[in-house]
Amino acid sequence: MDVAEVVARLGGTARTDQLLRFVTQRALTEAVDRGEVERLARGRYGLPAVAATHRAAASLTATISCLSAAVDHGWEVLHRPDRPWLSVPPNRNVPMHRRRGVHLLRTGYGGTVTSPVETVLECARRLPLVEALAVADSALRHGVVDLDELQVAAARLGGPGAPAARRVAAHAHPLARNPLESALRALSLDVPGLRLVPQVPVVVEGITIHPDLVDERLRLVVEGEGWLYHGAPDQFAHDLWRYTALTVDTWTVARFGHRAATEQQDWVTDCLASLARTSANRLNCRICA
Repeated sequence: MDVAEVVARLGGTARTDQLLRFVTQRALTEAVDRGEVERLARGRYGLPAVAATHRAAASLTATISCLSAAVDHGWEVLHRPDRPWLSVPPNRNVPMHRRRGVHLLRTGYGGTVTSPVETVLECARRLPLVEALAVADSALRHGVVDLDELQVAAARLGGPGAPAARRVAAHAHPLARNPLESALRALSLDVPGLRLVPQVPVVVEGITIHPDLVDERLRLVVEGEGWLYHGAPDQFAHDLWRYTALTVDTWTVARFGHRAATEQQDWVTDCLASLARTSANRLNCRICA
């Protein structure tokens, strides 16, 4: 696998141990030599854009914030930033030519990078729900943000984006395994009668498994299929067994890839709505039961 692509799928930065699950040490060393990835610190690598963000922040005496801060914290994100997200004090005069190529926020944070909670809330206020929930889930998964702390901080927010931030905080979940799963759960939130929960234990053929997303009442499983998380031969074989075993046990299984969750969101939502209706009808049908 291409080292830079693996780093990108991991959110733009990655630890050595994460990378060596997918690439060899030699490939990693060669990618650094070619400039495809950069060594940010001991045991941590990132795409050149991450280093460029730090240079831009230093040039403007700004704070790395929002999605760029999430990447800098080492969290997995659904999409890498298209350009640096930086914050300066509200009264700072920044000439137009110096704003080019950055998302410039006037929030007045100090320091090099916004704190974990500040980062999650900025993303929740400014990004689409699928991206913001992925960031919040990543922060919880890494254990650097506490869910109660996040919800209290969101409740205190006011101004533009505050309702969106409270919604993200209300639905963030520490058991979400990756951004694709978070995006699918975000898309499901507006589907009537559907409640998808990550990593619910399900017993099939006497074995406990943990599908990506489960609605136990509807006996519906939704899986996010990303090659980075399901690409190994053993994992692929296990997935095939799992999907078949669930179907035999009368669960409905739907599988969506990264492209569907990011580029075909209306289709995904329509599919989830149809599955929810069909599953509810089957649940309430005396003949089916």
